[in-house]
Amino acid sequence: MRDTSTTPGKSRRDRRLQELVHDTYKSKRKLPEPTVCPECFAVYHDGRWQWREKPADAHEERCPACARTHDKYPAGQVTVTGPFLKEHRDEILNLAWNQEKKARGEHPLDRIMGIDEEEGMIVIKTTDIHLPRAIGEALHRAYEGELDYRYNEEEYYLDVSWER
Repeated sequence: MRDTSTTPGKSRRDRRLQELVHDTYKSKRKLPEPTVCPECFAVYHDGRWQWREKPADAHEERCPACARTHDKYPAGQVTVTGPFLKEHRDEILNLAWNQEKKARGEHPLDRIMGIDEEEGMIVIKTTDIHLPRAIGEALHRAYEGELDYRYNEEEYYLDVSWER
């Protein structure tokens, strides 16, 4: 069989093509500028969501973070387990909220959308895939332990687990 991978005008048919990552909450069209989220008041300006003064004549549309929260459809999560959690629950949650505050200051779409607690486990759900990584890395830096990431490209989802 002839290799056509470098032949101009030819394409290979013997390999599986990977689709691009698809986030169903990312706008498929250019939003009118300015657009303001009626729930969190983030402003879409210069092609991105930002924290700024709400313009008087702004178009209103829910931002992706508020849409995910409303639909209860996270883009990521951090699962915290292990005996260390029992005695350090408040410290761990404070660390997570501090990471959210830091990220959200520059990126309005990076938010904690909910925290579920069960016996011996906390699950922190987020509106994006960057915040779970930041929380996991902060936990690992502060307390060491076992840190693991599982990224699902098809679903645009990051699952981080930390245990100690």
